[in-house]
Amino acid sequence: MWSGPRNISTAMMRSFGARADTVVVDEPLYAHYLAATGIEHPGREEILASQPVDWREAVSALVADVPAAVHYQKHMTHHLLPDIGREWLGAVRNAFLVRDPAYVVASYAKVRGEPTLADLGYEQQVEIFRAYGGPVVDAADVLRDPAGTLSRLCAALGVPWDPAMLAWPAGRRDTDGVWAPHWYAAVESSTGFAAHDPRPADVPERLRWLVDAAAPLYTELSAHSL
Repeated sequence: MWSGPRNISTAMMRSFGARADTVVVDEPLYAHYLAATGIEHPGREEILASQPVDWREAVSALVADVPAAVHYQKHMTHHLLPDIGREWLGAVRNAFLVRDPAYVVASYAKVRGEPTLADLGYEQQVEIFRAYGGPVVDAADVLRDPAGTLSRLCAALGVPWDPAMLAWPAGRRDTDGVWAPHWYAAVESSTGFAAHDPRPADVPERLRWLVDAAAPLYTELSAHSL
């Protein structure tokens, strides 16, 4: 599942993790991303110690057999740096979680003052979609109609629909990345998807250009939304 930041990606991981037939993995390319870019993120040293920093080692685990029918991989799309080979993407089923960039930028601006287009991952989402295809779901649709949207996603992926995906116990998971204490407070207190908030996004004027830059990429993907 390829998602940008400031989306409902962790809640989606919780949803799939609530299935009895599924194992989940949390942002397996994160350590490589930090090592390759040198970017400072909260918990950087813990993250680098917790995962392979060589993308090849990380990918080998992503295409290996797992003791479950479904292997759900939560990916931040901007972690797919240019140096990472793409061939393995043909060995997995790719799906895409998208969100209107106005809401992404408004949310991101609260935690990082000057995000860039590269931070948002839309370019990589479009790259993967054009090359490999796969079902697209919009975060707003998931929140408006979790059962309907997720059942359509399951059908598109060829896995049975499971109503257990609509609720989960609160708390942390062993499968959460070591960065969870910095980012997952809201999802740790959740027991299901939040209600959709229809209010317009409050985008800072200085970042309107970023919404405009991301909009055509989002539009291309959302045109295929289930």
